[in-house]
Formats: sequence, structure tokens, C-alpha cells
Amino acid sequence: MPADVYPISKALELAEERGLDLVEIAAKADPPVCKIVDYKKFLYDQKKKQKELKSKQQKVVVKEVRFGPNTDDHDFEFKLNHAKKFLEEGSKVKAFVFFKGRTIVFKERGELLLLRFAKELADLGSVEQLPKLEGKRMIMMINPKKK
Repeated sequence: MPADVYPISKALELAEERGLDLVEIAAKADPPVCKIVDYKKFLYDQKKKQKELKSKQQKVVVKEVRFGPNTDDHDFEFKLNHAKKFLEEGSKVKAFVFFKGRTIVFKERGELLLLRFAKELADLGSVEQLPKLEGKRMIMMINPKKK
């Protein structure tokens, strides 16, 4: 069907003849752009396009790795391997040290632990947020590097 230019009255008449609707596509254009279509089908197609766009969006997944201020080397390596796997999958990693009771006096240990963690993961991810104390938790965020 060729793209023809008609005055509004003629376009309405043509739409009525065909049993279709006259839909305004671009109101701000000069002259306004309208299309003769089945309005229900037009709405259906628009919904379908939006659903397709939404399904193609990438969802951000945040994985958490929890440490204590006195985490042993073996446990550190174990959690480091998990974090490496998460970053390779493309997930963000939220590493945190949880201070229970009086262990809050070991804030420096927690910070050193998180900085060491970030240094070990430097080839797979970049630090989004440096270690920051929030209540009883010291939190650090690591983003995966793009391939």
C-alpha cells in the first residue's frame, strides 16, 4: 500500500470504507502523520514490541560473599573462588564483613580482608565501592569487567 497524502476528511472517509481506524502516529509533524490500521491490532503489536524489548534487557544480579573479621586463609580462598565464578557469569559481587558483638574492634582487619579480596579479583572485576562501614557490616561492591 503506497504512502499517500490525504486531507483528514478524505483519510477518515477511506478508513471508514475499509472498516478500519485512522490512528495518529506523529502529532507534532507538519502535516500530522496518520495511518489507517485496525486499532486493536496496532495496540497488540505495540505491546508485543515492548515485551520483546523488556525481555532483551539485561538484569543485574548481585551475589553476596560474607566474611567474619577473623576469616581463615582456607575459607578466604574458598569464598574467593565462588566470587570468581560469580564475576565470570557477569554478576556483581557484594562482599561484606559482618562484625558480631565485640568483634567491631577489629575494623582494620575487616578492611584489610576486603582490600585483599579486591586485589585478588582485580583481573576479573573492578571495585565499584570501596569498603565502607554500615552499622555492623563493612561492605564493598565489585563489578564484573566487560569481555
